[in-house]
Amino acid sequence: MTTLILVHGAWHGSDCWNAVRSQLSDFEVRTVELPSVGTVAAGLHADAAVLREAVQGIDGPVVVVAHSYGGAVASEALAGLQNVKHIGYLCAFALDAGESLLGAVGGVAPHWWNIKGDGWITVTDPASVFYNGVPAEATAEALENLRPQSEAAFTEELGAAAWREIPSTYIVCSQDQAIPPFAQRQMAARVGGAVREIDTSHSPFLSHPELVAGLIREMAGQA
Repeated sequence: MTTLILVHGAWHGSDCWNAVRSQLSDFEVRTVELPSVGTVAAGLHADAAVLREAVQGIDGPVVVVAHSYGGAVASEALAGLQNVKHIGYLCAFALDAGESLLGAVGGVAPHWWNIKGDGWITVTDPASVFYNGVPAEATAEALENLRPQSEAAFTEELGAAAWREIPSTYIVCSQDQAIPPFAQRQMAARVGGAVREIDTSHSPFLSHPELVAGLIREMAGQA
């Protein structure tokens, strides 16, 4: 049986996937907690090590679905792992070896990054950036769960790009206020796999969990 691993993005934790997980009760679904969220000394490489260890501990086929910054983590972590049959990039950074997330956005931090100067980055107006179109109650809960993000996660470079060897699907979110949809489409073209476009904001796992679960089922079917 295929195991699903869901990878959260920056500033978030695995709880952001709860609504989607509830739609996938017939699968073995696992999540990871990326240490760069809430740990200033941890960066991309530490996050990738956590995900890689989680996948290596599974006996059988795995489909990994990663959101936003989590896409960079998945690309780094999953290279060379034979049991990973598919990667899903949900409005996620599909970076190549030698690239960092900060470099991918042109080396200039987006206006909504609040760089604290002590190794931390927080978000200015996260409700607008992340959760437009998300119900008010879900938005309020998500805002309470946000944590500071390690700057090192955005400056460390990838050593590998798993999408070069593992079949992948890119899901473009056309109302995204965090990662411009045109940039998502460029990354989708680079990955070269299946592309799905949905009319949602940056957090469809909160606004449209059934839709996201259906897309994940589609990926699992391909695996």
